Amino acid sequence: MKKVAILGSTGSIGTQSTDVIGKNRERFEVTAMTCGNNLAVFRKQLAEHAPKLAVCRSQDDARTLSAEFPDIRFSWGEHGLIEAASSDCDIVINALTGMLGLLPTYAAIVSGNDVALANKETLVAGGNVIMRELEKRERILLPIDSEHSAVFQCLEGNGEKKIRRILLTCSGGPFRGLKREALNHITPEKALKHPNWSMGKKISIDSATLMNKGLEMIEAKWMFDVGIDDIEVLVHPQSIMHSGVEFEDSSVIAQLGVPDMRVPIAVALAYPERLKLPELQLDFFDRASNMTFEKPDLDTFRCILLAAAAARLGGTYTTVLNAANEVLVQAFLERKIGFLQIEDGIERMLERHDSVADPDLETIVEVDKVTRVETARYIIC
Repeated sequence: MKKVAILGSTGSIGTQSTDVIGKNRERFEVTAMTCGNNLAVFRKQLAEHAPKLAVCRSQDDARTLSAEFPDIRFSWGEHGLIEAASSDCDIVINALTGMLGLLPTYAAIVSGNDVALANKETLVAGGNVIMRELEKRERILLPIDSEHSAVFQCLEGNGEKKIRRILLTCSGGPFRGLKREALNHITPEKALKHPNWSMGKKISIDSATLMNKGLEMIEAKWMFDVGIDDIEVLVHPQSIMHSGVEFEDSSVIAQLGVPDMRVPIAVALAYPERLKLPELQLDFFDRASNMTFEKPDLDTFRCILLAAAAARLGGTYTTVLNAANEVLVQAFLERKIGFLQIEDGIERMLERHDSVADPDLETIVEVDKVTRVETARYIIC
């Protein structure tokens, strides 16, 4: 029986994680859960899974739910997230959004817990610190992002063989085929409609700008110890091939499956074993019969180039990239800026930055904080 802590249990990845766990109760026990604002979903999850620890965003929410669930211990805020990540469990699912996930990931590793990571911003902002701590503590980092889960599976049994390149697939987002002038009039509603995946708001906008793929390139760089120029993005509109690896003998191993996040969640939870998910079986004569691949349009969608440039520069450039992107995406969702101003603002923040070569955790947190303030000023101006 694996004990599981879920950070962000009411979000897209969190609810799908509880779905997988709920169908495999003989194998998993939820011992800690955290939520943001969705108390209605959280109430149902607490009633179903009865964790030992529950964490709310605010103290008021924690007090309210504590009265309803007297047998569960409640905490709140960022210290509550750290508490859940550090709790007595076998694996922590980090399904938090944005930079909020960095410190809990670090705390989980320091406490001796393995981590199933859906929070790519953890490695984008603090990859050097996280990977160093993983090696020091001899912990395992299991990817939940579908692309990184695919690469992870392709490398199983092939870890000592030389990689020529990692092939990260990308649906192309909802605006594939459009040119820059057409993106001037994009609304948040249009950007939130991803053609293949069911996701949260922030990652949906990242997928529309293709920044999500840029962030995933940086995540893959750290997770699989490869150079950023050894990672190639393939636009694959059907989202059936989730990514692959090309070895030095030109052999390519790829992972295929239906576009459903429950598969990579199950891979991470059950590792090194496998769960039965017969309802997600791929029909090769239907969905997989017409697979196509194309190059990304980097003239129209420049976020991939910005992310790759930040990764090459190293240091705290990727921390700035991530922080600026988070602030600008939220501003777009609030209709304060246009769609193309997201990448323009990121480029401006990168140009202004004076990087720290090998930052520690405190420096990363400080750079993130300063970048958010500067990006907010850019938006106002």
